[in-house]
Amino acid sequence: MKLYSFIFLILLLTHGYCKSDFRAGSPLMLAVPVEYSAGFIGRAFLMETNQRVPAFRVALSVEAFEGKYSCSLEVFLGDVKVWNSGHYSRFYTWDKCVLELTDDGDLRLMGPNEHVGWRTGTSGQGVERLEIQSSGNLVLVDTLNRIKWQSFNFPTDVMLWGQRLNVATRLTSFPSNSDSFYSFEIHRNKIALHLNSGKWNYSYWEFKPSNNRNITYVKVASKGLLLFSDEYKKIAQIPSQAPEPLRFLALGNSTGNLGLYFYSPGEGKFEAAFQALNTTCDLPLACKPYGICTFANACSCMRGLIGEKPTNSNCSVGISGGFCGSSKAEMLELDSVSSVLQDAAKRVNVSKETCENLCVDDCTCAAALYSSGIGEAEQRECHHYRLVMGVKQVEKGSGLSYMVKVPKGTRGSHGKSNVKKWVLIMVGVIDGLIILLVLGGLGYYFIQKRRKNPTQH
Repeated sequence: MKLYSFIFLILLLTHGYCKSDFRAGSPLMLAVPVEYSAGFIGRAFLMETNQRVPAFRVALSVEAFEGKYSCSLEVFLGDVKVWNSGHYSRFYTWDKCVLELTDDGDLRLMGPNEHVGWRTGTSGQGVERLEIQSSGNLVLVDTLNRIKWQSFNFPTDVMLWGQRLNVATRLTSFPSNSDSFYSFEIHRNKIALHLNSGKWNYSYWEFKPSNNRNITYVKVASKGLLLFSDEYKKIAQIPSQAPEPLRFLALGNSTGNLGLYFYSPGEGKFEAAFQALNTTCDLPLACKPYGICTFANACSCMRGLIGEKPTNSNCSVGISGGFCGSSKAEMLELDSVSSVLQDAAKRVNVSKETCENLCVDDCTCAAALYSSGIGEAEQRECHHYRLVMGVKQVEKGSGLSYMVKVPKGTRGSHGKSNVKKWVLIMVGVIDGLIILLVLGGLGYYFIQKRRKNPTQH
């Protein structure tokens, strides 16, 4: 109990009396609880900008995570975390979490026995102090105020107003309970959102400048996200219609959606002025693996295809993946289904049967999307996927056929037609239930209204 009171006292003192910088010779320490307590967060705020609300603040943090405690240096804009030293690799510690700027200019996070878990690597560069700039950039500067290290060079999942991202750089975010992660990437001809799984990378949203113009960097401005050319001229913009200036761009950890955010003084919080994806089923992880996102924005498991009882928590029970060859695997076609994932391995002008067989023989292929060349498609295309994610219901007549690789014998004696019927029935049942609930609610409303307002005689 004394330990928790000690950390709470640090929070109170440092929140009210933040310094303008952090110098060598005055290390800051947070005690780490002896026993693990889920949800525990201890923070000491050591610096704050002197500007309009909300201001930027710098904190030394200890946080409970998966049975251990992590130690990190963080930057906040109001209550929103906009930078974290442990974004890519957490520093786990016990007993204590120490922030120190050494006499030779290296900023470090340390645990017991002076074990270094994170550092800036700026020894011998004449660093004098750590500062937080009005832009939210955390910097190490020398006696001439020259920047020797800055957090803007190590982007996480947030891009602040005035910050630039060059070609071949990216923001990343990591959803919980998933081996995949999201990225916002700057390419020469486009900006795009990607789902990364192992060595595979699939885009699920993109924005391209007109006339095939090349991008050099992007920047968050007050009225939108600006794209600049090789000549450092603005060539495109994602505009904001918000009444207040934008403060940051963020890549959501749970959804993978991209948003531009402004601060609403009336609401006292940050609100989205723009979001790249506006429907649930366009999100890459809207459903679990082997799940289908329906028109009702609900998830339906594919597991019913092979006689297993589907569950909301795990739609892939019984499918381990990695099997291949016509003696061990076969393809099941799902009717009126497609994928939001793009940039999959592609072959053009091949038959549907060839597309199936190529996936069956490829041990890394988990699903295939075939375009027959009708609808929006201009040619026959075969796309192979290494994972079954981002699957959603589409209208009939789209010319798309989505096929999932399953163990041999799954189709049974009824063949592919049985598969199509199952998908249609499952999707229809879910959507039908939702419609029934809506109609039932309306009926209940009118009945109650009539009871409250009986007819006068």
